[in-house]
Amino acid sequence: MMRRVVIWSAALWGASLGAQSPAFTRAQADQGAAVYARSCASCHGQRLDDGLALPLAGPQFLARWTGPARSLGDLHRVTRTTMPKNAGRSLPDADYAAVVAYMLERNGYAVSAAPLVASAAIDSLHLAPPTGLAAQPRRLPAPEFVRGPNGLAPTGTGPDQKQLIAPAAGDWLTHTRDFAGTRYSPLTQITAANAPQLRPACVYQVGENVNFQSGPVVYEGVLYLTAGNVTIALDAATCREKWRHTWTQVAAAIPVNNRGVAIKDGRVFRGTMDGYLLALDRATGTLLWARHVGDAAKGETFPMPPLAADSLVFLGPAVGELAIRGWMAAFRADNGAPVWRFNIVPAPGEPGSETWQMKGNLPVGGGAVWTPLSFDADKGLLFVAAANPAPDLPEKLRGGINLYTNSIIALDARTGKLAWYDQMVPNDDHDWDITQVSPLYRATVNGAPRNLVATAGKDGMLRVVDRDSHKRVFEVPVTTRVNADADVTNKGTHACPGVFGGVQWNGPAFHPGTNTLVTPAVDWCATFTLDDTVKFVPGQMYMGGQVSIDSAWGGWITAVDASTGTVRWKHKSDAPVIGAVTSTAGSLIFAGELNGDFLAIDARTGAVRYRFNTGGAIGGGIVTYAVNGAQYVAVASGRPSAFWAKAHPGAPTIVIFSLPTTGRTP
Repeated sequence: MMRRVVIWSAALWGASLGAQSPAFTRAQADQGAAVYARSCASCHGQRLDDGLALPLAGPQFLARWTGPARSLGDLHRVTRTTMPKNAGRSLPDADYAAVVAYMLERNGYAVSAAPLVASAAIDSLHLAPPTGLAAQPRRLPAPEFVRGPNGLAPTGTGPDQKQLIAPAAGDWLTHTRDFAGTRYSPLTQITAANAPQLRPACVYQVGENVNFQSGPVVYEGVLYLTAGNVTIALDAATCREKWRHTWTQVAAAIPVNNRGVAIKDGRVFRGTMDGYLLALDRATGTLLWARHVGDAAKGETFPMPPLAADSLVFLGPAVGELAIRGWMAAFRADNGAPVWRFNIVPAPGEPGSETWQMKGNLPVGGGAVWTPLSFDADKGLLFVAAANPAPDLPEKLRGGINLYTNSIIALDARTGKLAWYDQMVPNDDHDWDITQVSPLYRATVNGAPRNLVATAGKDGMLRVVDRDSHKRVFEVPVTTRVNADADVTNKGTHACPGVFGGVQWNGPAFHPGTNTLVTPAVDWCATFTLDDTVKFVPGQMYMGGQVSIDSAWGGWITAVDASTGTVRWKHKSDAPVIGAVTSTAGSLIFAGELNGDFLAIDARTGAVRYRFNTGGAIGGGIVTYAVNGAQYVAVASGRPSAFWAKAHPGAPTIVIFSLPTTGRTP
């Protein structure tokens, strides 16, 4: 068992660094309490440290905001430009000063006769620790490697490389089912004809008050999922829990989402919010090893599902908005030792670094990885979807096209060497990440068979590229696009999609029977506004402006011809579609809406054949598999994150559907 170790150190707070105490009044703090309750508590919690967003009170807050690295002016600026969520700068200036005063009071600072005033003076005021807190506990440096209690070797086996390349019909072995990321199942028991007979077979309450975006994987009747720091194995037919592992954080952490696991050779792999890659025993859930591979204090965290192939595990960090310099890396599956790293934001002197011409001596960043990978096992190529550059909005300030952000990146999986790339959104000033590089599929184009890859992103475009010639085959919008080519300005530019529009963390599915790509999408616009000046504050959002989200939203599921991009059918939803889509040989598309509805759609016509409300917004995976000859569908429902709070959130839940016994067909 791992224990959290603390030491006491007055030196932590830099007592000799000339830090100061802030000034604010009782009336100002009281006003801030009222503003906070109206505008901030829904994300940060009633106590300031009990919500899903970063804590605004307590040791983490004080560690972040005391000392020489950040000023009181930085705290005020970040509060003003990022709060309330999606509506920075929307409150009166006095309210922002009052909220900062309230945060200071809740962290133990004493009121004074003078009010807090936003001025140049507070830019040079560095906070001392509040009186009586000069000696605070801090963790010892995070251990680089943790060995499990029973050694590094798992007690079981499987799935092996051959099974991952060609999964058995009843298994769902990666986040997107197979290495190629097709999200296609060959199961035929549930069909467009009998889908109306589907019923919930069992329900599993995850029991964690966390964001839930997990994409389950299923092997030999066992379903594996994640929620926050918890990893769970369930009986995939009965929802009975087989084991549960909870990771106790030992380093600085960023409270984001976790989207699932990879499984291979008796191990379950996942990333953590405090920068670790874990390997668990697939049979028992016991920790085998933990390797510290990212620094959450700098903004690196691991929401993406890893991918395991051959003897390696592949993983990369988010969050680009905190100005990390994104990378993709390979680690040994037996002990997590690093093998190679590819810098998505090149280091000075590396190829591509010349495409960054940052002005004003500001840092560059971005190129995060937060969505599934795909793998061409024949060529040994790993396909990576790289996100936007940072600072997000001022592309003229960044200069150049900012390689390799917003790109398909194909890497040699053994060495990490760049094989080829295609940048889909150069000069991005809308935070339009490329979110998916899958599926890899084969289709006939202009009379000739071609090896293709689909890619989609938050710009609302579905694109297909030839994997051999690297030429684009087609591109087609899958959501509303308005003013998409207009520059973002200081006066504000309204555009569609907004930062939460387009294709999010669940991408297209390929249906070979109809030769279609089926893509979920969000229809949600926003106004983008540049800041007059841009300042980097370590560990804080580095947008270079503000984004105001429209009140109206919706979603689409779009099926296009996988050879030409011609739209076959579209399903319109009154809520965003961020949950996964899955295609089957039973001529069905399984999908989920943010209003909580699970759908079974006719793959040929787009007609909804079954609809069931799961009681919570669907933002996670939807997978189908077989146990003892019966086909099931598992849906990850409930609380996708605070960004989608307009929907009825529900609690993190797995709902498993099947046909009644009498309704099953051979």
